Amino acid sequence: MSWLKNNLNLSWPAAEKHPALAEIRFRRDEHPTESWEKRTTNTFSDDVMYHVIVVSLLKDSAFQVQIRHRSTKVLNPLWSDWSPVVTVPAELEQKPEVDMTTRLLNGTREVTLTWKPMPHAAAVRGVTYSLEDTQSSNGCPCEKNRHPINKTKHTIYVSLSAVNISVIARNAAGYSPPEIRQVAAEPAADLKICDKTLLHEKLNHKTCLEWYELQDGDSRPENVNIMKKKQREQIRMNITDYVRYLYFEHRCDGGRPQTVKMCLFYQKEGVPLREPQDFRTFSETHTSANLSWKAIPSVDQRGFLTHYSLCSVKISSQDEPKECRNISASLTKHRLENLTPGAKYNISLVGVTRVGQGPEATVTISTSPENPVNVWWSLGLLLLFFFITTMGTCILKRIKNKIFPPVPTPVIPDFSPYQAECQECLERKEEVEEVHELTLHQYPESRSVPEDAEETTVLTGEWDDGTDEDVENERGDSRMSGGTSDECVSPGSTDEALRSSRDGEMTDLEQVDNEIAMLIYKNGLVFDVKTDSP
Repeated sequence: MSWLKNNLNLSWPAAEKHPALAEIRFRRDEHPTESWEKRTTNTFSDDVMYHVIVVSLLKDSAFQVQIRHRSTKVLNPLWSDWSPVVTVPAELEQKPEVDMTTRLLNGTREVTLTWKPMPHAAAVRGVTYSLEDTQSSNGCPCEKNRHPINKTKHTIYVSLSAVNISVIARNAAGYSPPEIRQVAAEPAADLKICDKTLLHEKLNHKTCLEWYELQDGDSRPENVNIMKKKQREQIRMNITDYVRYLYFEHRCDGGRPQTVKMCLFYQKEGVPLREPQDFRTFSETHTSANLSWKAIPSVDQRGFLTHYSLCSVKISSQDEPKECRNISASLTKHRLENLTPGAKYNISLVGVTRVGQGPEATVTISTSPENPVNVWWSLGLLLLFFFITTMGTCILKRIKNKIFPPVPTPVIPDFSPYQAECQECLERKEEVEEVHELTLHQYPESRSVPEDAEETTVLTGEWDDGTDEDVENERGDSRMSGGTSDECVSPGSTDEALRSSRDGEMTDLEQVDNEIAMLIYKNGLVFDVKTDSP
């Protein structure tokens, strides 16, 4: 049984070589209580099978069918018995809805396929599925006979090249259109040029080669060439010069196909047929310009591009040399610098392969003249910068003085020590260090001199013994405190000065009312000594 649009084609073994008359009765499987519908028609025979077509049926429904036939070559033919009731499933019109996940595993890929079950009317007698891939069907290693699959999930292993996997559903009335899923070639970060291929070598039974023409944006290669053992000479004739191919070497490892090599190769290289596309310039300044272009299509490269050659020449000067530089073949932009302001340039770009250069793309650019206004702007901005910096510094200093007022520095007056004019005076001054003895004399009117002497003796005993040295020191102190003259005095004159000072003291002491006050200088300290009169 099989469906052809809305017509059901039924076949059974022929009872004789001549056509017969057939009677068919049928009813829908989901309504078994319905009455049978009968149709009588002539069969056509191919000497092996009888065939009959029942037209105008609903192909999306399952039917119960019975057949009987009788001969058309006898006078009184008899009908045969009715055949057993046969259920005819609905036609599989839709492709299986397949989902696919891929996982990379050391040179091979694990592909898991899942799909939805078929409609109930098409699966009344069961549905099976078959999977096929282009590598196994073309005889690559690890080819296996795939048995019908009863589940809606299956896992297969494929190599790193582009593989087409087809899923087909089958039932008793036919099969569905194939659902083809494309497993694209595993993208390589940097495909290298093949250093060596096995196209001219003998292959063993576990190795096969695969290559196909690589075109820009082509994820579904059409002309895939697979070379197995005993096919070397025939397949090699399909390789064309100046065409880029993606080359694979597959081997069978542990029952799984594994890719051991993937690279690019040309049977023969040439120069590019076309120039770089959409070569243009933008954002010109007085000394530079930006260039951009599109890569030459791989079908027109006819070889591996080693680099681009970019040349520039000034139009205004005939003696100006042509400057050229090499640019990486992977770039599509470049900034041209060190140009002359207000000049015109011819720029050319050409692709270069290992064989030579192809056609060149050209463009003319004009650099803008140098604008003096920009210089004044730069100078003004520079002056503004210095002004803002100076003002900011002054403001910061004022803020700092308010927050942290400066500590006043002490005023130390200049001190000029007395310079002795003679070595003898200097030595005497060095000897004056301490006051060893202080003698106080008081001569009241009612007392005699001996009493004064006795009092003097008592007071003298209260100080240290070095009387002579103290007196001399006292003299030295008096000279240092204001009575010092600019000239050194002799020892004889010292005694006379001492007597006159004593007489002066006696006179002064008489004028003081019962009180004596003296100041003693010792080691830079001042002692105020007061003595009450008796």
